Amino acid sequence: MVALAGAACLAAGPALAQQKLIPQNSEISFVSKQMGVPVEGQFKKFDAQISFDPAKLATSKLAFTVDTGSATLGAREIDAELPKAVWFNVPKFPQASFESSTIKAVGAGKYEVAGRLGIKGAVHDVVVPVTLTQAGATTTASGSFVIKRLAFKIGEKEWADTSMVADDVQVKFKLALSGVPKL
Repeated sequence: MVALAGAACLAAGPALAQQKLIPQNSEISFVSKQMGVPVEGQFKKFDAQISFDPAKLATSKLAFTVDTGSATLGAREIDAELPKAVWFNVPKFPQASFESSTIKAVGAGKYEVAGRLGIKGAVHDVVVPVTLTQAGATTTASGSFVIKRLAFKIGEKEWADTSMVADDVQVKFKLALSGVPKL
């Protein structure tokens, strides 16, 4: 869920400091299955530090944070449960993070971003497929990937039963960026 999604963008650092996330045009969502029924949620607060140059992938970087307390499934009762210890444990782990280690071109406008995803104190390597498109001064990074929620301790105790809530969680993202060089 998280941010994971964050994983999804491209880059971090001072090299291209003019590159910025455009939050109002960006979104991170997640889809899990509860008793076989897809349930979609989203994160409302996230940020990225970007240093991406398609001609210099070896030095391109991304760092991404997601405020876990901003998770919503759109129902007040359920949303009140998400910050609790068995789910995101927001008081102890207020953010999920992703930091890229490598960015590899895999086709026209397509990249694989490898890095470390940290959620709720657990850190795992992930590879995130990202598609970049440009329209005027805005570059959009989009994609999706799957995490295992139990590997990140999301849904502990009675919620660890995968017949109730599936272990696979699809993270989807669409991130609008400014200042990215022409692809």
